Amino acid sequence: MARAPTTFDPFNAVAEPKRRQLLEVLGTSELAVNDLVEQLGWTQPMVSKHLGVLKQVGLVSERRVGRQRLYRVNAEALKPIYDWVTPFEQLWRERFERLDQLLQNLQEEQKNVRKK
Repeated sequence: MARAPTTFDPFNAVAEPKRRQLLEVLGTSELAVNDLVEQLGWTQPMVSKHLGVLKQVGLVSERRVGRQRLYRVNAEALKPIYDWVTPFEQLWRERFERLDQLLQNLQEEQKNVRKK
């Protein structure tokens, strides 16, 4: 089965690391392309290309102020991704807790060996 085009699917859009980075920089603020170029250190065409994809899938919205366009994250459009990822958070938390316990046990064993 072929993958859905990036421009139709938010999951495919955020599969690109640069787009995730762009979403992180936008965070809760509203920024112009030039601000994004400065913060990311990318070229303006690269920023515009990735913004275009994110905008097309609804993850970023655009607001015009005079001649300037300001971009911000559309948190509601990210909710399906959040809902999908959330169950995995518990799984990873449990695994890290088990790993922490294993490491503590190993450290205690190592201390006991040194004492002997």
